[in-house]
Amino acid sequence: MEFCNFKKKLEEKETHKDNMIDNLKKLETYLNSELSIKIRNSLIENNELLIEVDQKDLVQVIQFLKSDDNCKFRQLIDIAGVDPQNNEDQILVECKAPSVKITQATFDQIARYNLNIQSRYLMVTNGLDHYFCKMDYDQQCYSFIKDLPKYLQK
Repeated sequence: MEFCNFKKKLEEKETHKDNMIDNLKKLETYLNSELSIKIRNSLIENNELLIEVDQKDLVQVIQFLKSDDNCKFRQLIDIAGVDPQNNEDQILVECKAPSVKITQATFDQIARYNLNIQSRYLMVTNGLDHYFCKMDYDQQCYSFIKDLPKYLQK
């Protein structure tokens, strides 16, 4: 009897996985249609939908993901931007709801997240206010910067 239950659970898990992949494909199609100008590339890999956007479009894409009725993202956290040339983490982004005031505690939170990741830049946003920091690992601190540096693709 246990073997039958195990087989049934495996079948249910596979069905769930297939449904999840189908939902990710639908979401990918929808995002590419709604954000066609802003999405440079999208890919479903390891049961995750990965989207690539330009730095200048990041905040608008985040706002869309959180506010669009068809997406229904209730929480977006820990967005990591990776330099494809050397596979290094370049930026870590903490997204808060528009109703959440950004405080020192918010920066302390993202700095703790970044201890293991070691991104060069941090961004905190609530969709209304956006703050950027550059990390200094030698001095073990971060400094606020007006904007992120331009990324030039080779």
